[in-house]
Amino acid sequence: QVQLVESGGGLVQAGGSLRLSCAASGSIFSINAMGWYRQAPGKQRELVATRPNSGSTNYADSVKGRFTISRDKAKNTVYLQMNSLEPADTAVYYCNAVDRRPMGLYTYWGQGTQVTVSS
Repeated sequence: QVQLVESGGGLVQAGGSLRLSCAASGSIFSINAMGWYRQAPGKQRELVATRPNSGSTNYADSVKGRFTISRDKAKNTVYLQMNSLEPADTAVYYCNAVDRRPMGLYTYWGQGTQVTVSS
């Protein structure tokens, strides 16, 4: 099993910044990609940003130019720098990791961290 532990959420005023962190641990075989998703009340979980080992970084249109995803592959850690935050960014943010094992790809989720942006 792979465990993902997120940190860095909180309450911030509109226009402010937060940095989320997520560290993967446990029986990791080979992390293929890590990313962030979010879920606002009454809405479906949506992609925020993903960063694969190879290929392009992917951002939701709503966060392009404001959020930056980065990874420390040696530490199996992913970060999300969020600038110019808006009330619409209020949600629970979930870390995601895809582990490539001999049997196939396995997806893991963190417990979520709350981000609240006040107007």
